[in-house]
Amino acid sequence: MSVNQQAHTGPPYGQPQPGYQGYQQPAYGGQPLPGVPQSQYGAYNGPMPGYQQPVPPQGYFPSLGFPSKGSPVSLNSDASSLAPNLIGSLRAPPTSGAPPPASATSLPSSHLAYGQFGHGDVQNGIPASAAPMQRPPASQPFLPGSAPTPVSQTSTFQQYGPPPASVQQLSNHMAGMTIGSTTASAPPPAGLGYGPPTSIPPVSGSLSATGSGLYTPYTASQGPPPTSVSQGLPLAQPPFPGQPISTQRLPTQVPGFAPPPSSTGIGPSSYPPTTGAPRPPTMPGPPLPGQMVAGPPTSQPNHVSSPPPPSATSGPHPGPPMSGLHGPPPPTHPPQPGYQMQQNGSYGQVRGPQPNYGGAYPGTPNYGSQPGQPPPPKRLDPDSIPSPIQVIEDDRSNRGSEPFVTGVRGQVPPLVTTNFLVKDQGNASPRYIRCTSYNIPCTSDMAKQSQVPLAAVIKPLATLPPEETLPYLVDHGESGPVRCNRCKAYMCPFMQFIEGGRRFQCCFCSCVTEVPPHYFQHLDHTGKRVDFYDRPELSMGSYEFLATVDYCKNNKFPSPPAFIFMIDVSYNAVKSGLVRLICEELKSLLDYLPREGNMEESAIRVGFVTYNKVLHFYNVKSSLAQPQMMVVSDVADMFVPLLDGFLVNVNESRTVIASLLDQIPEMFADTRETETVFAPVIQAGLEALKAAECAGKLFIFHTSLPIAEAPGKLKNRDDKKLINTDKEKTLFQPQTNFYNNLAKDCVAQGCCVDLFLFPNQYLDVATLGVVTYQTGGSIYKYAYFQLEIDQDRFLNDLRRDVQKEVGFDAVMRVRTSTGIRATDFFGAFYMSNTTDVEMAGLDCDKTITVEFKHDDKLSEDSGALLQCALLYTSCAGQRRLRIHNLSLNCCTQLADLYRNCETDTLINYLAKYAYRGVLGSPVKTVRDALINQCAQILACYRKNCASPSSAGQLILPECMKLLPVYLNCVLKSDVLQPGLEVTTDDRAYIRQLVTSMDVAETNVFFYPRLLPLTKADVDSDSLPAAIRNSEERLSKGDMYLLENGLNIFVWVGVNVQQGLIQNLFGVSSFSQISNASNTLPVLENPFSKKVRSIVDMLQVQRSRYMKLIIVKQEDKLEMLFKHFLVEDKSLSGGASYVDFLCHMHKEIRQLLS
Repeated sequence: MSVNQQAHTGPPYGQPQPGYQGYQQPAYGGQPLPGVPQSQYGAYNGPMPGYQQPVPPQGYFPSLGFPSKGSPVSLNSDASSLAPNLIGSLRAPPTSGAPPPASATSLPSSHLAYGQFGHGDVQNGIPASAAPMQRPPASQPFLPGSAPTPVSQTSTFQQYGPPPASVQQLSNHMAGMTIGSTTASAPPPAGLGYGPPTSIPPVSGSLSATGSGLYTPYTASQGPPPTSVSQGLPLAQPPFPGQPISTQRLPTQVPGFAPPPSSTGIGPSSYPPTTGAPRPPTMPGPPLPGQMVAGPPTSQPNHVSSPPPPSATSGPHPGPPMSGLHGPPPPTHPPQPGYQMQQNGSYGQVRGPQPNYGGAYPGTPNYGSQPGQPPPPKRLDPDSIPSPIQVIEDDRSNRGSEPFVTGVRGQVPPLVTTNFLVKDQGNASPRYIRCTSYNIPCTSDMAKQSQVPLAAVIKPLATLPPEETLPYLVDHGESGPVRCNRCKAYMCPFMQFIEGGRRFQCCFCSCVTEVPPHYFQHLDHTGKRVDFYDRPELSMGSYEFLATVDYCKNNKFPSPPAFIFMIDVSYNAVKSGLVRLICEELKSLLDYLPREGNMEESAIRVGFVTYNKVLHFYNVKSSLAQPQMMVVSDVADMFVPLLDGFLVNVNESRTVIASLLDQIPEMFADTRETETVFAPVIQAGLEALKAAECAGKLFIFHTSLPIAEAPGKLKNRDDKKLINTDKEKTLFQPQTNFYNNLAKDCVAQGCCVDLFLFPNQYLDVATLGVVTYQTGGSIYKYAYFQLEIDQDRFLNDLRRDVQKEVGFDAVMRVRTSTGIRATDFFGAFYMSNTTDVEMAGLDCDKTITVEFKHDDKLSEDSGALLQCALLYTSCAGQRRLRIHNLSLNCCTQLADLYRNCETDTLINYLAKYAYRGVLGSPVKTVRDALINQCAQILACYRKNCASPSSAGQLILPECMKLLPVYLNCVLKSDVLQPGLEVTTDDRAYIRQLVTSMDVAETNVFFYPRLLPLTKADVDSDSLPAAIRNSEERLSKGDMYLLENGLNIFVWVGVNVQQGLIQNLFGVSSFSQISNASNTLPVLENPFSKKVRSIVDMLQVQRSRYMKLIIVKQEDKLEMLFKHFLVEDKSLSGGASYVDFLCHMHKEIRQLLS
């Protein structure tokens, strides 16, 4: 403990205590609370010329951290009578070397108390039970003198600290200003920066001198900071005393972006002096866009000394609780015109004085400061900034129990991480469509101003949980579905029937269309058709129509699709045991081909091809005793040597197929052929489907770069030296246009290609994947395939890929109501025009992301509508139309837009946008554009929706408080910032995978799930509560599981109890655990069963079988594991969450100034 640090037994200052909720602060604005004595000590403020400073009142507590379930007071939006529950008295930290300040009782009564914001159970959106299910207005106006209104929707991350220090002591680092007489330069803090080390030039005086965030790293040797250190930074006050702020979804005000307290009580040796600090040294990898770091940035050492947070259910906050509620029940006020949206202050710190608010802080005495001495800078506490885990938990507890009923326009659904049931009452389920915002701006100017992209992530064939009903199939007979005459939109719940039901007005283009006689029905007294509930297309958001012959190619109904298995039999494939494995698996797998609901057997026919430098086709006609092989060696002019007997029914040809699958491994057992072809294999499959006049899917199992002389031959062009140069983009582009043209032909025939790759070296995924990607297929990659390690993963992927629901020969079109239109599309598909998304195959895991732009004004009354129509052939050969409808609200106030956004969907869109961007721009340009767009989104909110406050505060909209942490994860991903060990093929592979991921997959891919296994309850079915992705959250005595949708890591600490190791791994000590194994042994004890059941539960949730990797602490594999601890600094140069938040804040301030 340093000499000047006074022992302190009260609650820690601003030490985050995740898991406390409901502690509120006293009301604001100079009204002392009844029954609350003033605090024992005022804050030490130093001389602050021209401004007077407040004192923290008794009963405000710095560690108002994360809401949890055990809250003393849970505030809901209708709980208007609740006043704050005050806890404990706190002292401000004594000044170093200064005498304790005079008792606060001598302070004038005009002291401000701090803003009252309830921290009740967060409802991330609409309270499930509210009747109209629409969010209340963002804020109440300010009515001087009235008591504050309580608040709901605050899943907040609050840190309160003492008020700011004097101007002389404030060196405004975030603004790069040097104020006062102190000009000592600081040694650069260790760790990450965003550019070369240069000193920060002073910025013009347009920014206020207050409100800087000063932080420095703790080093690993220092141990946890003492509890009396004020870790929280000062809290925001309302601009005017005595005025309430009430908002439904409050913005997050991140602590640490405000002036530091005068002293933290840590000896001067621990921190460098702060004023005029130079920028930290550069990091490897591309620097973030030529900006300086905000503040002396915190470095995030790998072992950050901050105590692990208590569990979410931990007991009451330290400090004497005060019983009872204080203060009168605050009245609620209807919103009144003329006031700006006031949404700040909820998470905040005492602001320093602000320009233009002279004299708002009357009557604070100064306590003899030492003007020339800068305060020690502060490390922004990771627990005080928004936590993804907390937001996810809050949404689960608030919205997981009630079904999500889709009957109301523009409701934001629960998060993808919440398990909820959907009741379709007129809008498509969020499992089919999720939007970046459910309340879109009425004008394009407003949309441009906010920079929030308007996009929908659509998963037309999504799998539903068993408790939800599949879309109904509607058969209108030969006349087909009823449609609008002009825009061709399909009948849906938003069409308006008029003239007694004889006509309907289109909700998309307003055109009036006659109702066909067979479809006529009378209207009831409300104008609804009397058969409203009998017809899915009038009452449901999603349904299917049986398509007529007019919707089929060449005006004839399609044949059932075919599956062709094409196996590489070159030396590598045979030697690794792969060929034998595939043949063995196919014998049983062919009984599980997809089939329509109640069919006895699948209608899909199958065919087989093997290849190396030449192709071998097999005749497996049921009448043959043995299969026949035909070789095509002229790969330059590919044709199919047989028609009859190539594509067969599995049951009819069962014995011939079994015989073939037995013979293939033997036939090629002694092969010496190492070279392969690739494009001719796809051409052969395409020709076979053309000859059979059907759509279908090719399953290609391929091992090496196709260097044999043939069309589509490739050369090895892998070059690590291109990384971070302008030519890096060529690594993501195909080598040749040949495959683009081949893909176009495949789409025209409905030939979808699924690719299973088993490379031992560079294979050029960027080129080989083109056909797969453009036909709507899937790529699976098993680098350095080893039979014993990888066979489970491969076989599970293959089984799921063969069995899953697929629509063939699919075309999708998205129609919108007047005012917006679909302008851009992302995903695995081909487009020959600007409106139709064409896919040879579309499976239940694939999404298409659509961006919308304004082409006219929208109105708040009518809202906006989307209709996604997918025409496809089912696996039985039935032509169908699947329709999804969604209605959104429209707004004229930016605050309404920001209150109805969905960050997970926004990140899904931004990642896809960036991953497409790398095809044409240098990676650094793409990264800079992402950072800039997000800074603009947040700056627009700050400028237009939050109440005025010092520039030193970072204020985030409640719905978007996780935007910085998630965006940083995208920026640090292997595509945009590769580590040294990431191969070019890996990057191309990830780029293609992410482009068709749904929102749940991108969520866990970019911010992996980290579960403490040792905390798992062996008697329950539930998962242990997740923790944040940072090394400082890991304990040497525990085991953790991390999953990101592609891999599962089991991390074992060096000090884990021997008994647990024995129970899970069946060995007696840490040193005996083998990380060569990729399965957990099946042991008969509760812990082993529990962990294996958790792994199985996670595998079922994901569309791919995840590779299990066992990591021992301090082992070489640990570097790979740490790559996924995304809140920490990455080895490839990615910023830690804390540093990135500072950087974003600086970007926002630059935009605002």
